[in-house]
Order: sequence, then C-alpha cells, then structure tokens
Amino acid sequence: VHLVESGGGLVQAGGSLKLSCAASGGIFSNNAMGWYRQAPGKERELVATISSGGTTNYADSVKGRFTISRDNAKNMLYLQMNSLKPEDTAMHYCAAYKYGYSSGISGVRYWGRGTQVTVSS
Repeated sequence: VHLVESGGGLVQAGGSLKLSCAASGGIFSNNAMGWYRQAPGKERELVATISSGGTTNYADSVKGRFTISRDNAKNMLYLQMNSLKPEDTAMHYCAAYKYGYSSGISGVRYWGRGTQVTVSS
C-alpha cells in the first residue's frame, strides 16, 4: 500500500493550498482516511478525518478553514486549506485507518511520507 501526498508549498498568511493524497495497493474505499500534521519539536496531531461514508471530523484549530474530501473512484484524498496561518506550518501526512477505525493515531494502518506546508507571516 502506498500513500503519496502532493500539493504542499510556501504560501503567505491568508492564502490557500490544496493537498492531495493518491492511494494505491487496494486500501481506500472501505477505510476511513485522515490528514495529520507535525511541526518541528511537536507531536503529530490530527487535522481532519473522513469516514468511508463521507462523515468528516476536524480539529478545532482548522474548523471553518479546512475541508477534507475523498474521491473513491479515483482513490484520492484531498485537503482544501483556506485562510492559512503561520501556525499551520508543518509536515502534513496522509493516513489510512485500519478497517473499522476512524480516529486516533493508534488506528492508523498506513502513512504517507508527507508534504511540507509553510505559511509566512
């Protein structure tokens, strides 16, 4: 199973980025997926999750600014990030949960290698 993120980059505060995650290897439509992020010196934290049926969940820090979505036909996961803030600067990781799980780092079965998001003030 491979999860490959793309779409990160450098953006000014208030700007937008859209992250994509391409999944291959047979895991996607029946599994919850998520985005996590990790800033230097900090623990990896949840950004957003989406169940196999499309139910979404967001960290309080990104509610109203970020939108997670999935395209099961294309095996793609997305994260639209608007109104970006310097504190959003982090490596962002795509995650595929174990079957039956939809939350918690311990429920993640596969990780991508990450894409860097840097927001300048």
